[in-house]
Amino acid sequence: MSNETSSNSNKITIGILVVALISSWIYFNSSKTEIINTYDNKVAVIDSAKAQIQSEFIEISAKADSLTQQNTTLQGDLLEKSTQIQKLKTNIGNILRKQDATDKELVEAKTLIAELNGKVTGLFADLTKAQEENKDLSAKNEVLTTTNTTLNSNLSATQKEKERLQDIGSTLHASSFNIESLRIKEDGTEKKTNNTKRANTLRLSFIIDKNKITPSGAQELYVCITGPDGIAFSTGGKFNTREDGNRDYANKISVQYEQNKELGVSYDIKQTNTLAEGDYKIEVYHNGFKIGEGKTSLKKGLF
Repeated sequence: MSNETSSNSNKITIGILVVALISSWIYFNSSKTEIINTYDNKVAVIDSAKAQIQSEFIEISAKADSLTQQNTTLQGDLLEKSTQIQKLKTNIGNILRKQDATDKELVEAKTLIAELNGKVTGLFADLTKAQEENKDLSAKNEVLTTTNTTLNSNLSATQKEKERLQDIGSTLHASSFNIESLRIKEDGTEKKTNNTKRANTLRLSFIIDKNKITPSGAQELYVCITGPDGIAFSTGGKFNTREDGNRDYANKISVQYEQNKELGVSYDIKQTNTLAEGDYKIEVYHNGFKIGEGKTSLKKGLF
């Protein structure tokens, strides 16, 4: 009986130990599962935070890249701000590329992203302001260009008008215009006559008045003679006038003019053929302008 009691006691002890062992195993496995689940949850939280940070970083980076790509000629302060943005992007990227980034590093990355966002927003505002200023400057430059064009046009017109007036002002003027018909013999003796059979020379004389603009030196005068038949003598050729078009001239006279002084001019127009009866008109041109004219009449049978 004693042995039976002892055997039952041993069985109870063994049963208790088995139950304890099983309970310990169940507790161990439960704790292990809890630890694993806690770790997995923590990793999941970290991965989720990292993914969110990466998403924010990608969005801000896209904005930064868009600004720099659209503005490739940044200078001065704007270029410095763009350089700072690129440095921040590099630092954030280095953190997010780590497979085992810590909470502290992720917090740092998030802080840097906030700073990056502020700098990108600031650069965008600066670029917008610069663009508006450039538009304003462009508008002002356009106004200045238009104004300069107008001024240059006016200046050119003024210069041309000045040259025109100077050109006109430098044209000589003849006064005391006189025409005589003469007979000049071979020995040089001469006599006034209005007889068409005797007259062989038309003497043209006039005074060139003072002119402060015409420079000293040789000045060419064109003499046009129109006979009683209305036909111009064309022995000299043609020249261009300012108001009367191309004209035939009989003679070209070169005179030595001294600035701002009067000059007396006398010129003989000799004729070998008998002069016809009627009126003879003589006109003198300088610089394309008519500067004087006169008439004389020849008749038959007069001395």
